[in-house]
Amino acid sequence: MNYVLGIDGGGSKTVCVLMDDSCQVLGRGEAGPSNYQCIGIEATLQSIQLAIHNAVETATITNTVNIEAICLGLAGVGRAADIEVVKGLVKDLQNNKSLPITWALQPANIVICNDALIALVGGIGQSVGIVVATGTGSIIFGRNHQGNTKRAGGWGYILGDEGSAYKIAIAGMNAALKSYDGREISTSLLEDFKQHFDLKSIEDLIEVVYRREWGVKQIAALAPIVDFAAASGDIVANIIIDDAIKELVKATSTVIDAIFSVDSVLEVVTTGSVWRGKCKIHERFAASIVKKFPEVKVIFPRYEPAYGAGLLALQTTQN
Repeated sequence: MNYVLGIDGGGSKTVCVLMDDSCQVLGRGEAGPSNYQCIGIEATLQSIQLAIHNAVETATITNTVNIEAICLGLAGVGRAADIEVVKGLVKDLQNNKSLPITWALQPANIVICNDALIALVGGIGQSVGIVVATGTGSIIFGRNHQGNTKRAGGWGYILGDEGSAYKIAIAGMNAALKSYDGREISTSLLEDFKQHFDLKSIEDLIEVVYRREWGVKQIAALAPIVDFAAASGDIVANIIIDDAIKELVKATSTVIDAIFSVDSVLEVVTTGSVWRGKCKIHERFAASIVKKFPEVKVIFPRYEPAYGAGLLALQTTQN
């Protein structure tokens, strides 16, 4: 029997699933990050190799594990130049004699794509629909029945990422400081940030953010403070959440208008940490989308992105 590999490579970890031709996951393995634009191609190769090794090791297969197809959905892979880099990585994988597998890959059975596509396919269970991914960053990606795709957002924390945890956290701290100055109305966020960092004064937030050289992930991790304040009824926090929802609805609407008809029946899958908040952001977003597009259904993921990568790999064997 032949098998396929589905790989989800992100900035924090790599997940690999080993699947058979009935879409059953036989093994699953994890390893470190594999965003080659951040950590380099060698470190990316090592993470993917380890994830594959771990996936095969967890599978109870007695015969030879012969890999017929592979899909790599990697963060930061979108341009033609990126595809060529990853093609070289796949060649290196096939030359690695230490992996407990044999390869039977043809060029048509190698799928290289960005992580938004595998999140869409895994989240919905098929390759048609829209994914609204908002965690540290944000991106909205859709694909229709004709294979046409459209992306909105995904421009990074400086140029975009509206509706992301990072932008919510920044807006929350900004609102707390404006409240302290007297430039905006009072908000519980002022005390919330003070308590979170055990600050004597909110002015000490400067030392935390600037002098400790905080990065995007550390700042994004503060978004739950805003979420909790909104869930507790704080007006300013709810305005921040509403603004985030408006941006995500606008981006999702842009994707729908670009590649679907207004009355299309489709699913929008929501992935990422922001949707797990206590302030009902998911329900608020879904209500706004359905009001504009009554035939759209907003869902949480059915499967993980690595499974979506496995499905895309399987599709190449059935053509």
